[in-house]
Amino acid sequence: MAAQAGSGTLHVVATPIGNLGDLSPRALETLKRVDAICAEDTRHTRQLLAHFGLERPLLALHEHNEGDAAAPLVARLLAGDSLALVSDAGTPLVSDPGFRLVRAARAAGVRVSPVPGPSALVAALSAAGLPSDRFVFEGFLSAKAKARREHLQALAAEPRTLIFYESSHRIEETLADMAMAFGDDRPAVVARELTKLFETVLDGGLAGLARRVREDANQRKGEFVVLVQGAPEAADAKVAEGRRLYARLCEHLPPSTAAKLAADLSGAPRKALYGG
Repeated sequence: MAAQAGSGTLHVVATPIGNLGDLSPRALETLKRVDAICAEDTRHTRQLLAHFGLERPLLALHEHNEGDAAAPLVARLLAGDSLALVSDAGTPLVSDPGFRLVRAARAAGVRVSPVPGPSALVAALSAAGLPSDRFVFEGFLSAKAKARREHLQALAAEPRTLIFYESSHRIEETLADMAMAFGDDRPAVVARELTKLFETVLDGGLAGLARRVREDANQRKGEFVVLVQGAPEAADAKVAEGRRLYARLCEHLPPSTAAKLAADLSGAPRKALYGG
């Protein structure tokens, strides 16, 4: 849809994921000149602006109010105001709020302009040393163990590099579940606190990474990106089918029972389906 004459622009602005030196000159200039900034957490964004000596009106836009806030914000844009959309860190809409506002603005004929910059998933992928020509971003896994394990089992035969976000209080459990779903030796990377003072990027097999995180309390602090190499393109068809069956059976049966049935039905080794 062509932009409405006289309307403002919605600028989708990437902000630093840690190191404030990563805010681009274009992003800084955009934040200076917009009429207001839509922020996931106004307190966090106010600190960012203060660091650069900026004072702009801030409007809260988060997952709990975005549905109601989108329409009045689009009305402001149609009336000629230009707005910036930022998240707490990184590129908005990537595992963060904002898509409802962007969709509503585009539907109304408002120009939406990206101001690219930091993204934790891309930063982690660039430093991981895993295949990067094809990858899939899975965001945050479920906080519930059963749902998380089923989701991982369903991804076991995925050939693309897998990228996940994870929190400090679940990283240990998630790595153990990944080793169970993908195999102890599947190559992976745990990127922690990227661009910050205590940045670490660990690589190795999943079981080894799980052990290193379990044994070092410092490796359980901060914000995490976990990358897992995809399954070989020529992965055994029986294992792929067995894992598919296992994921479905787990919805109704205990994991050990589901693995036994899936192995019997597919002909895949039970150990390849379940870590027990």
